[in-house]
Amino acid sequence: MLQSIGIPGLIMILVVILIVFGPSKLPELGRAVGRTLHEFKSSARELVAENKDEQESKGSA
Repeated sequence: MLQSIGIPGLIMILVVILIVFGPSKLPELGRAVGRTLHEFKSSARELVAENKDEQESKGSA
């Protein structure tokens, strides 16, 4: 899906975002997206760790 967008498409998306949210809201929006990605990554790591622990406990029993 994202492979077919290209540079002109990304520039168009960024311009639309700038128009919709305005330049004063962009830093706040970026921080919110960054926090969301950080929380998603940490949750995914926790799930993977739990899955590994579960598999190790089943394998040793």
